[in-house]
Amino acid sequence: MGIKKHIKNSLNSLLKRYDHEIIASRLLYDWQKSFQRRSSYKKAKLPEGAEDYLQQKNPRFRELREKYSIFNQDVTEPLVWTNNHVSSDDIRNFRGDNAFVWQLRGPNMNIMSYALSTYYIKAIDNLCLFDKLAEDDYFGIFTFLIDDQPISRDLLDSIIEIYFLEKHLNISRWSNLKILDIGAGYGRLAHRMVNAFHNIDYYLCTDAVSISTFISEYYLRFRNVHDKAKVIPLYDIEDVLTNHSVDIAINVHSFSECKVSAIDWWLTVLERNRIKYLMIVPNSLNHGRGKLLLTIDFQDFLDVVEWHGYKLIAKEPKYRDATVQEYGINPAYHYLFELC
Repeated sequence: MGIKKHIKNSLNSLLKRYDHEIIASRLLYDWQKSFQRRSSYKKAKLPEGAEDYLQQKNPRFRELREKYSIFNQDVTEPLVWTNNHVSSDDIRNFRGDNAFVWQLRGPNMNIMSYALSTYYIKAIDNLCLFDKLAEDDYFGIFTFLIDDQPISRDLLDSIIEIYFLEKHLNISRWSNLKILDIGAGYGRLAHRMVNAFHNIDYYLCTDAVSISTFISEYYLRFRNVHDKAKVIPLYDIEDVLTNHSVDIAINVHSFSECKVSAIDWWLTVLERNRIKYLMIVPNSLNHGRGKLLLTIDFQDFLDVVEWHGYKLIAKEPKYRDATVQEYGINPAYHYLFELC
């Protein structure tokens, strides 16, 4: 045995105790040779006025932050979203790889997984959503050119979440559909759903994080969907729901980043307003890919949901093909509850 091979075998014997191994560079794809560990964004020109508006010193953001700071602390006390969780660059490039949506970090976030997920979703795209929903390079988003089309996680996650609701609730056939998005972030799903369906009466976006409310107000105006996609600040949501009925509440990767006390508050609001359906997508990282409803500090909140009268009627892997669920981008589970 040569000296190099002996050294490699000896090192591998040691490294395998720590779940590591030396692999020859020639055996790896380019995307396997580097890992994205921090927030990043793809440099692109911002829309006119965005650079000046998307600032922490913006009076509107300061107003929101002040009002949120005196709201019920059970809802706003952060588990994840502290004041330093989003940087100034993240605010201007909010569709980059950051706290809002990981795109290059996390399970299977590489071009091969993006391609696999894209072709899987295209195979089930009976509503032709890929034709209706386009992607661009605004606000720092990372895209991959797949099947001659720019593809992003924003686009893929939105389409597959829509199809989960379509499968179980036939939302494309509803009249005057009314939706509440809790933890709506920058307005990703609101933008996609309003463009996908003409039968939406209104889509209410709310969030317990002031910077998310600030950005989503801007983004949904920029996308020109603000006539139907309405951003409701946290301090107004209870009054708005008193006068606006809702058919479906949605929470995507938000409850997992909340304290259980905050989740309980939201479920109290949903129960009080008799919102019939609730879709939840928990975070998948380190939690069995979302097989359990857990917060990031490993608190199970299924009991909280059920205590408020919501019965689980559907639970499915994000990708119903086992191979795609194993290797597609950001595998997760989708849950649907009905208020008894």
